[in-house]
Amino acid sequence: MVLQTNYHDIGQPWFGKHVIILNCSIHNKFIQIYKSYHAPIEPPRPNCAETISQLISIGYKLQAVTALPFNQVQYVFIL
Repeated sequence: MVLQTNYHDIGQPWFGKHVIILNCSIHNKFIQIYKSYHAPIEPPRPNCAETISQLISIGYKLQAVTALPFNQVQYVFIL
């Protein structure tokens, strides 16, 4: 007996990575969050450090930090 798996069937687990892009001010204020479809996330907090803590608790790993114009910082997380 050969089992074939069609990964396009409804109910199949997600195979791949989830991405979160978090923009914050240099004063620890949440600005904007972008995410891949179906990425598990809790609602962001006004305090950026708390939002980062939530993402790490879910299991996301920090992949990059970039300085942006207008005193902003961008964080990229992968799960």
